[in-house]
This record gives sequence, structure tokens and C-alpha cells, in this order.
Amino acid sequence: MSTLTRRNFIRQTTYAGLSVPLLSGLSSFSDANAGMKFGLVTYQWGRDWDLPTLIANCEKSGLLGVELRTEHAHKVETNLNAVQRAEVKKRFNDSPVTCLGYGSNFEYHSPDPAVLKKNIEGTREYIQLCKDIGATGIKVKPNTLPAEVSKEKTIAQIAASFNEIGKFAKNLGQLVRVEVHGRYTQDIPVMKAIFEQVTEPAVKICWNSNDEDLLPPGLEQNFHSVKKWFGDTVHVRELNIGDYPYQQLMNLFVGMNYNGWILLEARTEVPDRVKAMQEQLAVFNQMVANAKKSR
Repeated sequence: MSTLTRRNFIRQTTYAGLSVPLLSGLSSFSDANAGMKFGLVTYQWGRDWDLPTLIANCEKSGLLGVELRTEHAHKVETNLNAVQRAEVKKRFNDSPVTCLGYGSNFEYHSPDPAVLKKNIEGTREYIQLCKDIGATGIKVKPNTLPAEVSKEKTIAQIAASFNEIGKFAKNLGQLVRVEVHGRYTQDIPVMKAIFEQVTEPAVKICWNSNDEDLLPPGLEQNFHSVKKWFGDTVHVRELNIGDYPYQQLMNLFVGMNYNGWILLEARTEVPDRVKAMQEQLAVFNQMVANAKKSR
């Protein structure tokens, strides 16, 4: 034990208890994915797991990174005191699971200055929480372009808000991960227009795998138009359900030597979520292997 960190010891003993097929999948994951890692957003499949259960289920599944969703059963919120925040940090440090950060609902499009101020202040509080629990960033989002305000004005306001919170995040060693989200704002040209006014390096795009990504000129050109702003997280839904071209997406990420987390934001109801997470990891591994072969 003296030559191993507790995290590595737990990782090795956890893997030792996994089934042979899953262990094989995890091996190919670590060897073949060249920095790309597969994790979980607790949006649906982790919504009712307390923190010990969430960490244990991530260990069992092999999804060793997690973005904590707001107002879920793990209850990692700003009402935690300093001791409780340290306890959350220790739980992750004592496990092979990485706490990537917090998935918030803060948004910056409102024409009401009081609403905008409340969202910015709330963001700052949760960035501090991320710092205190040993995470690396917060997920935020634009959510719409209000009809009563010009598109250009709202885009400028959103970008200015990102710059403001980005400065705060940078000083704490945190990232602001902007989910490509919302009516109108999830259109890639709109996200591009926002980021053309973002000057803070701590503010990054979190690709969100929306149908709008496929609008003309198509996935590849839309992807390349914003990839210089990508951060260390990407959201996907179930990789083997629906019509989204996930294999093409993985080809693009492998092609740019992406070194970050692909996070499963699952939205289906399944009888055994841990088993389903294992299955999604296997699909991910295969897609990455396919992408590397096609390079």
C-alpha cells in the first residue's frame, strides 16, 4: 500500500471485481482513447443517487468522471459548510472517480438587469463550491434570445456575462463550460457569434450533441467552426439510440486529438442503470476504435 495512492489502490481493486468483458472494455478504453475519457452527467441516471451511491455506481460501471447536476439527490449545493465541502472532496479523492464539476442552470439572456445579476452572483457562489470540493469547473448555458430584444444585443450581453464570470473562475483555477443549449442559442452560428466576443480563456464550449448541429452546412463544418473554443467536456446522449451521427462525431474528436471527457447525459429509463452505463462505455470504446482505424 505504501507504493500506491489510495485512489490507485481503489481503482485496481475495483477493476479486479469487474466481469472479464467489462475489464477488457476498460483496458481498451485506457489504451486506445488517447486522452478521451467517458463519464456521466447525473441528469437522469444519477438523479436519485446520494453521493456515496453515485461514486460507487460510477466505479462499478467504469465511468470514472462525473458532472454533478443541480438539485439532485447527491445534494452538493452551496448550503454545504466548509467541513461538508471538505468531506465531498475527500470522498472523491478516496475513489477513482473524478468530480469534474457542477451542472448548473444559470443563464444570462434575460433583459431584466435584476435577473441577470442574480444569475451572475449565483454562478460565482457555485464556482467557489466547485473549487472547495476539488472540482475543475461549472457548466452554464444560454437559454434563448428574447424576442423583445435585438439578437445582437442579447449575444453581446451573454458574452459579457461569460467574460465577467470567466475572470472570477480563472482566479480560482476553474473553467466555465458553456453548454450549447437553448432555443436559438443552441444553433452553432449563434454560439459562434457569442464566443467571438468572449475574451476570457477560462470560458469554453461544451458541445451538447443537438439536432441543430446537423443543420446546413452540416455536422463537420459546424464542428470545425467552433472547435477552437472547446473545453474539456462534451455532452452526449445514449450513443446507440436515435439518429444523431455519434460515430461521425467521435471521428471528429479523434481527428483533433481531443483530450477531454465525453459525458453521458442519458435520458431514457432503464431497469439497471449501472449495466446500461457499462453498455454505453462499450459502445463508446468501439466508436473510438472505429475512429482511430479510419484516420
